[in-house]
Amino acid sequence: MVLQPKYHLERTRALLTLFVTVLCIIGLSGEPALTEDQAEQTTSGGGSGDRQSSPELIAQGQRIFRFDTFGDEQLWTDTLRLHEVVEKNVDPTTALSVGLKVDADVLPPGILQKVDLKSAATTVALLKMNAIVGIQAEVDANNHITRLGVTCALCHSTVDDAVMAGIGHRKDGWPNRDLNVGAIIALSPALTADQKAVYSSWGPGKYDPRYNQDGKNTPLVIPPAYGLAQIKNETYTAEGPLSYWNAYVAVTQMGGQGNFTDARLKIDVKHSPDLVTPKLPALRAYQHSLPTPRPPAGTFDAGAAKRGLTVFNQSCLRCHVDTTNTDNNAGTLHPPSDTGMDGAYAARTANKAYRTTPLRGLWQHPPYFHDGSSATLEAVVEHYNRVQDLKLSADQRADLVQFLKSL
Repeated sequence: MVLQPKYHLERTRALLTLFVTVLCIIGLSGEPALTEDQAEQTTSGGGSGDRQSSPELIAQGQRIFRFDTFGDEQLWTDTLRLHEVVEKNVDPTTALSVGLKVDADVLPPGILQKVDLKSAATTVALLKMNAIVGIQAEVDANNHITRLGVTCALCHSTVDDAVMAGIGHRKDGWPNRDLNVGAIIALSPALTADQKAVYSSWGPGKYDPRYNQDGKNTPLVIPPAYGLAQIKNETYTAEGPLSYWNAYVAVTQMGGQGNFTDARLKIDVKHSPDLVTPKLPALRAYQHSLPTPRPPAGTFDAGAAKRGLTVFNQSCLRCHVDTTNTDNNAGTLHPPSDTGMDGAYAARTANKAYRTTPLRGLWQHPPYFHDGSSATLEAVVEHYNRVQDLKLSADQRADLVQFLKSL
């Protein structure tokens, strides 16, 4: 259980009493050019759940999320030449150490007891079985990797460790906070020593989606991809709806062969054929189908969470409004000074500000804030108690933490 029903009822009553949101959508010059799919999402409330996706569309989206590279092999194979490194030097033990995950459901029974986890040949065999989450590879008859690419699941899926650490059943939408993307990219023989140093500085669970655009380095915590159905704008800086960000990442970060244009960021990328845009509706449908995981039993104090709800209603509702827990659905953004956040990343974005992050599955994905600057929910509450001068007592802070753990 997330909260007992009476907790939800109390909170709903408080919200209805305190807030009536009027949303005005105004067309502004200089906004990003949207695909037909993105425009549809914007006008329908940004994926507010007002229409039900068909099971067929969701299943199609799952295949795209897990297995579609959008043609990004041109980056990972032709440019970065990571297929060479993986084939020669990356054994399963090394792969697991940088946060890569293995899908146990595609492994033959007992296979792990029969193979050498210190051999790169075993990694090639796992790729041939399509067992490494988020990586697609073509392997020829001589067990040479000829093409290698990545999918959405690389960063936004993990496993439940049912077999051993890093090997288990898929958990789509859960951010892979073990994944050291920078360390993986830094294996490329095509990079300079300076570039490798930047990538190696990111650490597990972080990624900088602007570094290849502006050359600056302020990596972000990889966010969850679940609980998005009611959220209008994705990303910490709310630059666009979910399909906008899917297109941005697929084209400018993964290296997919698709179209993406945003005049605000001075980005205009076009490919023919476009292997990204036609897939955005199904991808969004699948992401919208991923529920927020409930906290495991016994991980929070229900009595304290009930008291914490009262503290939350008194101290946090100015920004964390309605059932989405974000005022950004009504268009609100906050300058970094409002929240005491470092403004370096915001300055690199179109909006120069941060959205109020929706509160979903908080128990599951520390560290917190866009830059991971708070390791625990206790640290988050302490931060806002100081920055917002909330004057919460130690008991109130402790109760609020238990409430946040219950979300």
